[in-house]
Amino acid sequence: MGITSRLKVMSFLQYFIWGSWLVTLGSYMINTLDFTGANVGMVYSSKGLAAIIMPGIMGIIADKWLRAERAYMLCHLVCAGALLYATTVTDPQTMFWVMLVNAMAYMPTIALSNSVSYSCLAKAGQDPVTSFPPVRVFGTIGFIVAMWTVSLMGLETEQCAIIHRFWRIVIAGLYALTLPKIPVAEKKANTTLVSKLGLDAFVLFKNPRMAIFFLFAMMLGAVLQITNVFGNPFLHDFARNPEFADSFVVKYPSILLSVSQMAEVGFILTIPFFLKRFGIKTVMLMSMLAWTLRFGFFALAIHPRLALCYCCCR
Repeated sequence: MGITSRLKVMSFLQYFIWGSWLVTLGSYMINTLDFTGANVGMVYSSKGLAAIIMPGIMGIIADKWLRAERAYMLCHLVCAGALLYATTVTDPQTMFWVMLVNAMAYMPTIALSNSVSYSCLAKAGQDPVTSFPPVRVFGTIGFIVAMWTVSLMGLETEQCAIIHRFWRIVIAGLYALTLPKIPVAEKKANTTLVSKLGLDAFVLFKNPRMAIFFLFAMMLGAVLQITNVFGNPFLHDFARNPEFADSFVVKYPSILLSVSQMAEVGFILTIPFFLKRFGIKTVMLMSMLAWTLRFGFFALAIHPRLALCYCCCR
């Protein structure tokens, strides 16, 4: 198997793991563990906290002491252990700390998988800029397949779904050992800790345009997390209405929500055209209007079929 195909498998597994729990864990906590919405939000906040702290720290470790593919494997094994323990947790406070450990191990793997891909492609004599996008697309495909698998198996609100995720993470971690060795980076002179952590990038916010861009990007990221956390539980809630209890949306909400990822695959290919034709400001404005329509359809979805309109407005 060529290196590109092997990296596609890695990308598939990387996001297959995420897709198997990101949009359904909220339903498990609400419907099975009787957590409140505030409890669920608290648990999911662990992902954001870990995303701020861990990638920079793990990047330093991977650059200085531990090869990237080894760091990738160890992170996934820690994820697996945390998720396995999560099957025994029934209170929100403990769940927060367990999922924080899981997130602190998982979030760096996104950057590590990218680093491994770029390094392997460069070693193979390929241009990472042009060769990496097809590899990354398999990550989105993996996310979609995971959502369909969990939904079709009826595991969205089941404890055993976490066991399935445990084995997927173990497989992803061990698969990393089959990839080419990524040597640690050569030591650079006069490199400060601030620079290693990427904190020197904050100087960009002195530019008002960059600060405004970051603000709007942050708001778009916030609404994305709202739908990731509460979209699936919202669709499950239609089961309380006898008219919709046996509907497709109630039985397979993750499949419906996966329409968003399917649309993402298609629209990603159009981004270069839109950026060239309209510019970044117009493209961001269009995306914000699409998000407004998305939540408008969701709010007005008195019938679950209208939720399809919501999923298409990504």
